[in-house]
Amino acid sequence: MSWDVDRAAVALLDAERSCTERRPLTDEWPDLDLATAYRVQDEMLCRRIEAGEHLVGVKLGLTSRAKQRRMNVSSPLTAWLTDAMVLPAGEPVPRERLIHPRAEPELVFVMGERLSGPGVTAARALAAVESVYAGIEIIDSRYADFRFTLPDVVADNASSGVYVTGPVGLPPSQLDLSLEACLLEVDGRIVDSATGAAVQGHPAEALALAANTLAERKMAIEAGWIVLTGGMTDAVPVEPGAKIAAHFTHLGSVVVAGG
Repeated sequence: MSWDVDRAAVALLDAERSCTERRPLTDEWPDLDLATAYRVQDEMLCRRIEAGEHLVGVKLGLTSRAKQRRMNVSSPLTAWLTDAMVLPAGEPVPRERLIHPRAEPELVFVMGERLSGPGVTAARALAAVESVYAGIEIIDSRYADFRFTLPDVVADNASSGVYVTGPVGLPPSQLDLSLEACLLEVDGRIVDSATGAAVQGHPAEALALAANTLAERKMAIEAGWIVLTGGMTDAVPVEPGAKIAAHFTHLGSVVVAGG
């Protein structure tokens, strides 16, 4: 049977819902290109919405050099967030829904205005942000060993899993986001650190990139949406019973339990 957008979307959603890892699509569909991969991603979103989920925002993936080196890719990417991906503060990581979860700290934007490309600059993007939060995203690839090409991970909605945001929200005017620092802690031990500059030089650059990339598909970032700007550090495995915390300079701390 030949591969197409519908078949790929069903295969990835089935893997997600059954918590079963699979081979990368490109192992069997070597001609899968980036544009088609985004069509797979969009088809998956349509099917999520048909199943009752609601679109709440966008996420960026592979925006830091650390993540690009680890995943052996060179370009950031965009993906979708739905309400089913929200992890309420204090709740453990839902391991029963995930295959091999990994945690990464992020700067999270809540949009005050619609942001539509093309031609969006970092300054224009930041002006559209209402507030900034600390966050931890729990990523979860449907591919065995997190092995994939760029089209594979785009089709897989940028390894989406769940995400949690911290209790402190500040307007961007009160922060120097390139210098906002984060310490990543696992079971009481600091394992990594970064500043906002790790995300495309400045998280607003990542936001502008998302708006301009979506414009190529006749889409925009809407007011009220959440935007996850991408992992600041490399991701760490979420082991059963582990306690993972991200401590930010001005945005407080976010803590998740491994479940």
